[in-house]
Amino acid sequence: MANTSTRTLRLLSLLQTHRYWPGDELADRLGVSVRTLRRDIDRLRELGYPVEAQRGVDGGYQLAAGAALPPLVIDDEEAVALAVGLQAAAESPVEGVAEASVRVLAKVVQVMPARLRRRVEALRAMTVPVDWGAHGGVGVDPDVLTVVALSCRDDERLRFAYTAADGRGSERHVEPHRLVCLNRRWYLVAYDLDRADWRSFRLDRLGVPQGSGARFAPRTLPAADAAEFVRAGLNGVPRPHRVEALVGAPADYVRARVGRWGTVEPVATGRCRLLMTADSLDWPAMALGSLGADFEVIGPPGLRTLLEDWSTRFSRAAAMAAMAAPGEVGEAGEVGEAGEAGEDAGRSE
Repeated sequence: MANTSTRTLRLLSLLQTHRYWPGDELADRLGVSVRTLRRDIDRLRELGYPVEAQRGVDGGYQLAAGAALPPLVIDDEEAVALAVGLQAAAESPVEGVAEASVRVLAKVVQVMPARLRRRVEALRAMTVPVDWGAHGGVGVDPDVLTVVALSCRDDERLRFAYTAADGRGSERHVEPHRLVCLNRRWYLVAYDLDRADWRSFRLDRLGVPQGSGARFAPRTLPAADAAEFVRAGLNGVPRPHRVEALVGAPADYVRARVGRWGTVEPVATGRCRLLMTADSLDWPAMALGSLGADFEVIGPPGLRTLLEDWSTRFSRAAAMAAMAAPGEVGEAGEVGEAGEAGEDAGRSE
């Protein structure tokens, strides 16, 4: 038989992973008598865990929702943040992480007070999960997140202040549809009543959301789902650079390497067209160079200029390396006369 402390932790774990345990079954899992089980249950209650008991032949035990998550005393925002983080981890591609996160999430939600559980369940149900991508996230007030999620779930019209990308503020009155988490940013997809059209709103630009109390009949979204609607809107935002290049490699080959960041179209056997949008031309230049295949830049002209500049730098670096005689490379990596390589390396454009 395990010692009392170990057995108590085991008992707590079982209660958190199962909604209701018959007394005989729980005692068997622990390898103790029913009388010892009752003493262990009393010990948990003394520690602050709200264990409920049902008497009778079919009697058993379950862990009830409490005023906090003992022994972790956390506030409302921390509880919601914990649940949101576990929900994100539950969609992780890392082996074993998703399953473990689902189990932990179930435990946490089960012992939450009803008011917190309602907020978290609404957030989980009303969020469309999407690949997180590689961009940095923007902070969102947990209260904003949960108020919006509840309005989505309850089909309740919502009012809020909104700051557009250009800094202009406005008051919005919408029928909320779904929350979408894309590239570490949260978006609300909603029907804008004042503009009579569907819109997506970044939650970090949304302030003081308030439910109006007015219910509405859900409308049909003009997209396959909320995530697709947000993606389409983001793709419609003007970007500084639209890149087009013909690549001397099969479309499947190119798509497997850089297709995540652009569109690949086959144009002939062993050739394809690569289309990309980017804030900077550096990334398309690196992506094309990483393919290990010949390519022709159709546009923009600035990309050709950048490649010419890189070509000159790379050629100069290769020539300098070829000219370096054995023993002339210093400890700091200088080549040739002192300061020559360092001068080029320190130039930034």
